[in-house]
Amino acid sequence: MTADRKQEAREKFLLGGIVVKAGLAKADRAFLLGGLLELARVAAGSPEHRRLRKIGEEAFKTPALKGEVARAGEMLEWH
Repeated sequence: MTADRKQEAREKFLLGGIVVKAGLAKADRAFLLGGLLELARVAAGSPEHRRLRKIGEEAFKTPALKGEVARAGEMLEWH
């Protein structure tokens, strides 16, 4: 496996861990994609962006829940 493919696989693993951390592991894929598309419309630096980022930062600080795929520490390194 090339370095690029390893990096891509790691990024996908970490993104999956974020979905699990959010409690959305069993959510419908179309629902998840719709939510992500809405998030993509939030302007960087806007009040809404800052609000959501703060929520995410706090969530990364919480201990891992039973059954989470990725450790919180790994996800903190990624973002």
